[in-house]
Amino acid sequence: MELQDYWRTLRKGWLMIVLLVLVGVGGAAGYSILQTPTYNATSKVFVSTQSGGSTSELAQGNTFTVQRVKTYSDLASTPIVLLPVIGSLGLEVTAGQLAERVIASAPLDTSIIDITVTDTDPVRAAATANAISSSLTSVVEDIETPQIDAAVSPVKLTRAQEATVPSAPISPNVPLNILLGALVGAVVGLGSAVLRETLDTRIRNERDVEQVTTVPIIGGIVFDPKAKDRPLIVHADPRSPRAESFRTLRTNLQYLDADRVDRSFVVTSSIQSEGKSTTAANLAIALADTGARVLLIDADLRRPKVADYMDLEGAVGLTDVLIGRADLKDVLQPWGRKELFVLPAGHIPPNPSELLGSTAMTHLVNEFNRAFDVVIFDSPPLLPVTDAAILTKIVGGALVVVAAGRTHKNQLKAAISALTNVGAPVSGLVLTMLPTKGPDAYGYGRYGYGYGYGDTSAPGESVKPKARAKARAQKTAS
Repeated sequence: MELQDYWRTLRKGWLMIVLLVLVGVGGAAGYSILQTPTYNATSKVFVSTQSGGSTSELAQGNTFTVQRVKTYSDLASTPIVLLPVIGSLGLEVTAGQLAERVIASAPLDTSIIDITVTDTDPVRAAATANAISSSLTSVVEDIETPQIDAAVSPVKLTRAQEATVPSAPISPNVPLNILLGALVGAVVGLGSAVLRETLDTRIRNERDVEQVTTVPIIGGIVFDPKAKDRPLIVHADPRSPRAESFRTLRTNLQYLDADRVDRSFVVTSSIQSEGKSTTAANLAIALADTGARVLLIDADLRRPKVADYMDLEGAVGLTDVLIGRADLKDVLQPWGRKELFVLPAGHIPPNPSELLGSTAMTHLVNEFNRAFDVVIFDSPPLLPVTDAAILTKIVGGALVVVAAGRTHKNQLKAAISALTNVGAPVSGLVLTMLPTKGPDAYGYGRYGYGYGYGDTSAPGESVKPKARAKARAQKTAS
């Protein structure tokens, strides 16, 4: 993943990240509230030795003291020191339990012993620390005193600092706990967002498409929640952003397969419900608006929809022409005020693939190319059936519709392979259902002006260049 991928992941998962941060903060706060506060109290004991007044004796005494300090600090947590403390303070604990709450340490190269006691009662913590320092002083004096009459201990322990009652607990550290809780929540949230993005194989934008194929993206159609109620958006609301998306697609279609004389395209998709039929219908209307002579054919002989979208009679159509039951001129239906004609699917046959791959279909496609400027075939999806691949090989070009947030990368890859395996060319991809908000939002002109060209077709201007029309006329004459 690149830096911009992480940024897009953060934008998509910010709500989950914030939620987990709040959960972490709440958990840390709850833990801090439920935890019993503990306090630390520290007393200091100074260790000194009696020695002569010469410099060498003082040096030797100081060295001896430093060496013995470590031993005395270890002695502070032994029963010989702690049992008198338990008795004097009336503590209801054993020497071992009290030792777990006592820490005696000696700073390096010093003659001071720090005795720290941890307790849930601040007063008891201070009293215990002071009692331990007194008990340690007595024990060391007894141990170090020679067993002879009138002998004096050469080592002397003096309390240098009394433990005071602490005013604030050392635990729980509420600010630190909350900070750690927020940090853990943020890390878990970020990890979850990245993991979800990594495991998500759905195509959401053009970057995802580029990871699958090098086939160019020639158009992007924004998502419309009312698409089912108004599928022909170019006709129903020609000034809407979605209608503009189809006009941009119409313009970009001019630059596809520039060396092809025939301008026929099969509109298909990987799976169903990706918007291929509405894309085919709206593209045909947009093409007809330029003055081109356009034919829209419902070649989906399994689940035809074009007749319903265009509000036309669909009982007789393509299948009837293919089996010779009807003439083409009798089943073509004009639509609108422009040069747009619609050929419905007709009766649903038991053998759609055989009909679409028949010699009669090949002759019919040639006849369509001679009679119309642009021919748009709405065909079934590629993965469930082979109809679209067979038809594309005859027609010579396919526009594969990819629904953002619905189509998976492996599905698009398999769909393109289904076309290339039979030698059917893929002319371009059309992204549909693009969101208008969020990190994957579709920007106006992104698939038109953003590619270096826009809708330059003037009203009445055919989408097909004159040179191509002339070449087609020569082909017909020959």
